[in-house]
Amino acid sequence: RKNPPLGGVKGGSAAMQGVRPFLSFNDQAEEALNLYVSVIPNSRITSMMKSESDGLIARGRVLHATFELDGREFAARDGGPTFSFAGGASLFVTCDTQAEVDRIWARFTENGGRPGPCGWLTDPYGLSWQVIPAALGEMIGDPEHGNSKGVIDCMLKMGKLDIEELRRAYATPPEARR
Repeated sequence: RKNPPLGGVKGGSAAMQGVRPFLSFNDQAEEALNLYVSVIPNSRITSMMKSESDGLIARGRVLHATFELDGREFAARDGGPTFSFAGGASLFVTCDTQAEVDRIWARFTENGGRPGPCGWLTDPYGLSWQVIPAALGEMIGDPEHGNSKGVIDCMLKMGKLDIEELRRAYATPPEARR
């Protein structure tokens, strides 16, 4: 579903018209958005307004931008050094193949990005991402046909997730993993 613009009044009272994430970067919003839309399929920058003077936001920096990642709308800006990201919030990317996991992981960890545990990484701009194969959720969600606990134990030892290694853990009976 396409999110309607925020704001507006409906029937004489204020009406909420959508919720979307708003990302405040220090001073690299444009660079970050260009990276994100180049890596995530079905993504694009839809608008970008830059500062024309040196005020709170330096000339040429992003006052406000809207963009889509996999068709979902986000907003962003350069907010200065007061703003930084924390690891408790992340963007979650579900991948169908190992090649997709590898491609996204490589792009987000190059040029200053940092790998983390269990499929997490921090991109060069400080934003946390979870790059997760769809197969992980399927295996964890189906303990009747495999070793879901073994999959979790295996995942907890990984940085970038490896689908084949997770599948081997799923196929190994719990008593064989001891």
